[in-house]
Amino acid sequence: MGGRSVPWSMAPGPRPSPLDRRQALALLGRAGALLVTGCGSVPAGPPCAPATELTAGPYWRDAPLNRSDLRWDTRAPGSAPRPGVPLRLAIRVAAAIDDGCEPVHAARVDVWHCDAEGLYSDVPDRGTGGRDFLRGYQVTDLTGRVTFSTIFPGWYAGRAVHVHTRVRLFDPFGETTTDVSTQIFFDDAVTDAVLATAPYVERGARDTRNATDPIYGGHAELLVALEGQPDSGYGGEIALGVRIGEVRSG
Repeated sequence: MGGRSVPWSMAPGPRPSPLDRRQALALLGRAGALLVTGCGSVPAGPPCAPATELTAGPYWRDAPLNRSDLRWDTRAPGSAPRPGVPLRLAIRVAAAIDDGCEPVHAARVDVWHCDAEGLYSDVPDRGTGGRDFLRGYQVTDLTGRVTFSTIFPGWYAGRAVHVHTRVRLFDPFGETTTDVSTQIFFDDAVTDAVLATAPYVERGARDTRNATDPIYGGHAELLVALEGQPDSGYGGEIALGVRIGEVRSG
């Protein structure tokens, strides 16, 4: 999934003819390695076995929020950041090129998750309509990496604690060429430590752990290893492998 941060817009003027379009796409195909890696000198990225496809779920919003810090609600100027244990999450996107792995440069990586109360933003029937906390995207650098500052997610009925992510690429005409959605999970021991602190503890005991989550399904490669403590926050990085040209968002 190496792609653009947003669909490319065409400069003012007449739309390209069908022949122009075919020629442009053919050139893109021949230059695929450049679109993925950005330059030949970039070191190989993380393991690139395709990440398990998991549903984007009902709370996906294609919002134009190009930002690294997700804690604030941009539609409520002056509001406090969403309360919770700090979490710095790095994601590296890689793809198979010839016989190896290469970082995917310029991919749009969206992240969204619930707050400490189990609430997603922009869900009218939960009282968060028109809000945009804990949502945003970044564009991968030459190493295929993006980093988000957020909070550790809370829980809601029937689900283990998780973060949604979606990786996309677009062609010069704004059409999606790669689109993969998945979810990121955390070790239950870390989650237990976080949920024992305020404001999470006010919700009581969660009803679902990784082993009984209907979406996780034992996909240990989607567990992000974290370092830190609840009082100071956590940080971690996870590698997501993609197949360039595959559209399989759920």
